[in-house]
Amino acid sequence: MRPVGFCDMNPIWLEIRPVLFGGCVHFGLTNFLSLSTNDGWEALHVVERSGGGLREGQLKATLLQFYASLYFPSPDNHQMAIIPITYSHTWTFSNPHYALPLFHSCTNFTRITFSPTNYGAALAPSSPLSHFRVFCRSETETLEIRRCAPFLESSSLLDNGGVASDEWKVVPDIWRSSAEKYGDNVALVDPYHHPPTTMTYKQLEQAILDFAEGLRVIGVKPDEKLALFADNSCRWLVADQGMMASGAINVVRGSRSSVAELLQIYNHSESVALVVDNSEIFNRVANTFYSTTTMRFIILLWGEKSELVGQQNKHIPVFTFTQVIDLGAESRRKLSKTEQRYMYEAIKSDSIATLIYTSGTTGNPKGVMLTHHNLLHQIKNLWDIVPAKVGDRFLSMLPPWHAYERACEYFIFTCGIQQQYTTVRNLKDDLQSYQPHYLISVPLVFEILYSGIMKQISTSSAVRRLVALTFIRVSVAYMEYKRIYEGKCLTMNKKQASNVYSMLEWLWARIIATLLLPLHILAKKVVYSKIHSAIGISKAGISGGGSLPWEVDKFFEAIGVKVQNGYGLTETSPVVAARRPGCNVLGSIGHPIHQTEFKIVDSETGEVLPPGSKGILKVRGPQVMKGYFKNDLATTGALDGDGWLNTGDIGWIAPHHSTGRSRHSSGMIVVEGRAKDTIVLLTGENVEPGELEEAAMRSSLIQQIVIVGQRRLGAVIVPNKEEVLMVARKLLIINSDNSDVSEEKVRSLIYKDLKTWMSKSPFQIGPILLVNEPFTIDNGLMTPTMKIRRDRVVTQYRDQIENLYK
Repeated sequence: MRPVGFCDMNPIWLEIRPVLFGGCVHFGLTNFLSLSTNDGWEALHVVERSGGGLREGQLKATLLQFYASLYFPSPDNHQMAIIPITYSHTWTFSNPHYALPLFHSCTNFTRITFSPTNYGAALAPSSPLSHFRVFCRSETETLEIRRCAPFLESSSLLDNGGVASDEWKVVPDIWRSSAEKYGDNVALVDPYHHPPTTMTYKQLEQAILDFAEGLRVIGVKPDEKLALFADNSCRWLVADQGMMASGAINVVRGSRSSVAELLQIYNHSESVALVVDNSEIFNRVANTFYSTTTMRFIILLWGEKSELVGQQNKHIPVFTFTQVIDLGAESRRKLSKTEQRYMYEAIKSDSIATLIYTSGTTGNPKGVMLTHHNLLHQIKNLWDIVPAKVGDRFLSMLPPWHAYERACEYFIFTCGIQQQYTTVRNLKDDLQSYQPHYLISVPLVFEILYSGIMKQISTSSAVRRLVALTFIRVSVAYMEYKRIYEGKCLTMNKKQASNVYSMLEWLWARIIATLLLPLHILAKKVVYSKIHSAIGISKAGISGGGSLPWEVDKFFEAIGVKVQNGYGLTETSPVVAARRPGCNVLGSIGHPIHQTEFKIVDSETGEVLPPGSKGILKVRGPQVMKGYFKNDLATTGALDGDGWLNTGDIGWIAPHHSTGRSRHSSGMIVVEGRAKDTIVLLTGENVEPGELEEAAMRSSLIQQIVIVGQRRLGAVIVPNKEEVLMVARKLLIINSDNSDVSEEKVRSLIYKDLKTWMSKSPFQIGPILLVNEPFTIDNGLMTPTMKIRRDRVVTQYRDQIENLYK
């Protein structure tokens, strides 16, 4: 015991028990006081004042009153007596080592009043701090710390004496707002899983809360990592948000990834448990994961436990999705009826929300650490790109672990929309039957739609084909002239045309567009209306995750389907720029989104370049990642000290023009390709070409190779002419006295050799461009350190490469 206040007479013993909750101490008056005195008093009135703040060991400012009563059977009874307490209070401290001495030094009993008993004793003195002594005795009790979303679960924080939030601090907070605003509106429809599911906003919020609580019940602790290997579905969303709401960090990947890739991600991320889509994916990875990982438990999103293999590992608990939901719902019901049994802390905005691995087996794993703050920036700022309204219909088919799909889903659910899940197989039918207002997807999907439409036109009757193709050509021309007079043409030229020239060009474009307009309007009624009824997308298609082909971009503009192209990386959560509905400049990725900065730097000197100059794109903003998990070297290489992220892409910023065809394109960003090795396919998948090139170079027929990619992987190859000639003679493709091998036969030989050497690779090379001139330092296609300048090779052979994909 340690005295807090004292005097020269009889002590009053005030027992206060500090209760230890993890890193916090709660002080509360226990249910008794001990008093020793020679006089008989029936009442004790103490007014105690304490000051300070809640954090860092400071007392919470408040006025406390403790009322007690005392009764002695006789005036000469000198025994200790128990005084019942009618009021108590709790103080909270952040630092228990500092809290105890601070409590002793700060407590200030300012007034004590004794009332006389019926035995006629004299009145006690009432001066401050007289006739008493107060002591503190400590006992400890350990309680479990939980973390929660400060707005979504604000009641838990308030019940705990904490501070709740009335705004979004972490991603799961959005679900409370959406449930309050849109309540019984349908949030999502998932028709292709068993059972088919439809959920309202209220049901979605409750499912997320139940899943989060279910994870706590089965032992998930804050900041632990859970591997979520699953595909797009409503249960993926609930699991993802339930993990975040519990304070855990999810590690995401699709179920189609190889076992080796999933194992590498699981172990590198230090995951403690596995959440999988269904029994099919689990049975595929079971033997490897049981033998090489540590799994505390397994959760199956779809299907039943009876479908799983590996019964010899029954010591690892397996839960179905519904079991986790039921555990959480039951626990929440019990908590609502009992006193607080846990210590709740708010999840912080700068806490890691998720790890997304960008390369997998295509390179060394790089786990991008995205915080709640990163993702909230996307949620709060994508409305400028997609001005969704309550009831708008969205069709979802992208992998949800892809940062693009993920951030967009979080955002659109804050707008009260309705989302239906679909698959590649069902996309065509769902577009026609569901008639979505928006389609958020990758360029490949828009290219598939374009190819499907053109194929249907080409297989129609000769007259219909001629009419449709003529109308499309007219509409493409009309839109080109319209872009001129609207000032939405891109240019790198820093010098703008004279006012006279600009006026004449505007007038000419306006006249031609006016002449073409009637045919364009007729085409809408005769041809394009049928296309619209087949694909929906009545407001906009949002393309991201890769380069949108120019012919596809122009086609959809011509037929009146607005496609807005955006740009971003996993490392930027992901969107950093996008074309806006009111300024949709073809060929660009639009302007930066709110709070985002771009600059173009020289690839060799790092010097900042002016608009109109081509160089390396760098970006800075609140959405930029925290770094790569357990990879400081890669983090330092990507992020500089000022927060600028090297995107690894080549691009330029359109210079300012006040007149002419480019007057409304100033500041638009154009991305021309990747400067670093990573290739982004139209599927949105990242491929590191180094490993593929290394495997291909084992072929003696190849002297040099550069992997390229658009729709699929291709290659620019310099053949080893001597080896090709020798193999051709050996296989009797040519006579022994013949020294000329046709290009077709060379290509065939190389194709066959590549299949042999790259059989174990997850990617195969498609079209091949054969070039005779080797890449050298002299022709500028190699660096002084003998490294191939990939970007220069692609630039030099750009036209031939594009022809490979036609």
